[in-house]
Amino acid sequence: MKLSVLHRTTFQYLAPVTDSVNTLHLEPRLFPFQQTLSAVIRVLPATRLRRFTDLFQNITHHFEVSGAHPRLEIESRIKVYNLPLVIPDAVRQLTPAHYDDASTRERTWQFLQESRWVSKHPDVWKQAVDIIYGIPSVFGRTQAVMAWVHQEFRYDPGVTSYNTHVEEAFRLRAGVCQDFTHVMLGLCRTLGIPARYASGYLYNGPRDSLIGAQASHAWCEVYFPGPGWLGFDPTNNTLADERYVKVAVGRDYDDVSPVRGSYYGTGHCQMDVQVLVEKV
Repeated sequence: MKLSVLHRTTFQYLAPVTDSVNTLHLEPRLFPFQQTLSAVIRVLPATRLRRFTDLFQNITHHFEVSGAHPRLEIESRIKVYNLPLVIPDAVRQLTPAHYDDASTRERTWQFLQESRWVSKHPDVWKQAVDIIYGIPSVFGRTQAVMAWVHQEFRYDPGVTSYNTHVEEAFRLRAGVCQDFTHVMLGLCRTLGIPARYASGYLYNGPRDSLIGAQASHAWCEVYFPGPGWLGFDPTNNTLADERYVKVAVGRDYDDVSPVRGSYYGTGHCQMDVQVLVEKV
């Protein structure tokens, strides 16, 4: 499946601002099951973009606009080719014992730890133990965690913000895809299941049945010896298959935010985000 994504973020300031400094995660690198066909990023006012890879090997862009400007526009256009997701039966049968070798522990250690927005709160751990009771395989446990979050949490954009901690989202039992993902990360990590945050986009198709399409989306990825990282979307209770465009991965949202920046000037700013995902 070939997918194209247009992502445009516009900042309109009440008065001209200066010294705008920004970091972007808008261009995907090569992932298993996903190949980037093209990627173009445009910034107005025009400025030089510096391209590099971060700690998690995400393609990252950095730019600065020092002069006065009343408006900032960041636009990315990408095209990817996704292969169908195939999960061997043997992977579905893996147990925690298969994670004991040194190479797996080294590869996944940081995704078992607490991070800025995800902690191992005792209440989260207690709930996680109840969810997986009687399920021996890691794949089965992960599916059970995903299904529990999807069933127990209400999708409500009005109750949380970008800096909502997992403990607050867990208490509210509501939020958006970022919160659903953070909760699933916390549940998995307390169980010793390596889990990381994935950000990108979701193609809804003609059925219009999935939550999070035509906007930036987030889901959880769990590591399995053999195939590596596989995506689980608690917002929609489905595997992250060829309908998903993965851009960046990290410990939580703080590592992968599409646009992060600061500027000097007025605090009155109107932000508008447009996302269009199409099959080509």
